[in-house]
Amino acid sequence: MSGSLVLQIAIGIALGVGLALIAPDVAMSVQLLGNLFVSALKAVAPVLVLVLVASAIANRKSSHTAQMRPIVIMYLVGTIAAALIAVTASALFPTTLTLQIPEGSLNPPQGIGEVLQSLLFKIVDNPVNAMLNANYIGLLVWGVLLGVFLHHAAETTRLALHDLSDAITKIVRVVIRLAPIGIFGLVAGTLGDAAQNGQGILAELGKYTQLLTVLIGCMLAVALLANPLIVWIKTRKNPYGLVFTALRESGTVAFFTRSSAANIPVNLALCERLDLEEDTYAVSIPLGATINMGGAAITITVLTLAAVHTLGISVDVPTALLLSVVAALSACGASGVPGGSLLLIPLACGLFGISNDVAMQVVAVGFVISVLQDSAETALNSSTDVVFTGAVAQKAEGSTS
Repeated sequence: MSGSLVLQIAIGIALGVGLALIAPDVAMSVQLLGNLFVSALKAVAPVLVLVLVASAIANRKSSHTAQMRPIVIMYLVGTIAAALIAVTASALFPTTLTLQIPEGSLNPPQGIGEVLQSLLFKIVDNPVNAMLNANYIGLLVWGVLLGVFLHHAAETTRLALHDLSDAITKIVRVVIRLAPIGIFGLVAGTLGDAAQNGQGILAELGKYTQLLTVLIGCMLAVALLANPLIVWIKTRKNPYGLVFTALRESGTVAFFTRSSAANIPVNLALCERLDLEEDTYAVSIPLGATINMGGAAITITVLTLAAVHTLGISVDVPTALLLSVVAALSACGASGVPGGSLLLIPLACGLFGISNDVAMQVVAVGFVISVLQDSAETALNSSTDVVFTGAVAQKAEGSTS
């Protein structure tokens, strides 16, 4: 319980790979451990977000509001930058798809208005329903409102709220310490399944090697170039210490859980270890899991332009810029749409006059490659939340020193 969590996770990954190679049947059975770990994170995250946000605002310091504004700006700039990088990469390395009619029923949004409408209904959701359905937008709104009005409550009330927040945080720490076991189960189960049925899976992924290369390449460019540049502009300090710490301790867990919501407790614990201001990260981390979606913007842009290239549609500069903006805005609303970023692809395809039937075929391709795409996307999104929050904290420390 007191050892290096990163080292323990690395050992868990190695053991999971080894078990999958030696005994695939056993490896698939231990995936239960991974599923239990992810379920535990998802269970504690909604309660944590509501209570922590309310407590942070009710007991907020004067620096809280000043620090939140630049973090939100960095979230938006980072998401748009990710979309622009994806447009550039798709132009330099155009990819095409072999489209097939997808099976099953999906319900993508029909326009940006539907995305915004979905977000509005999430905002006014019943708090109990929001907690049951992990609606973090609704929980954020309720947390902020409770915090604002409890800020003027009796000191004993605010202290009780703070104590409740501390108690839930301690529960989260216990869950996070189980990450090595959970990651072991996830890796062993995934690779064990691939060992039994993996020839088909690997063959399918092999068809989209170039597409995956562009997607993962864009995400690496954002994580290792764009994000550090944004942080350097903000702090004028070497950003890579913070970037690598976030990728190692937040991105690794997010890669295997494939859930930004499940990674909220991990990020909050990391911010605490980095000694950031709780009033700030208690709000910025849940907010980032909702609107800081650079990885989702990349997915929407690259897959949309792959469809465009497949159909031989020409793309001019204004349309490419418009696609970047639409992808960024759509990505911010991804958490409010069932199916996440993939089901927002038809919305972007509509800019080029691509029919919904064809766009849904692109969505089907996205589900095929989601084993890698979704993992990398979540790792980028989640680690970036910590990077930008930490950058603003560094800037604040520099201005007061």
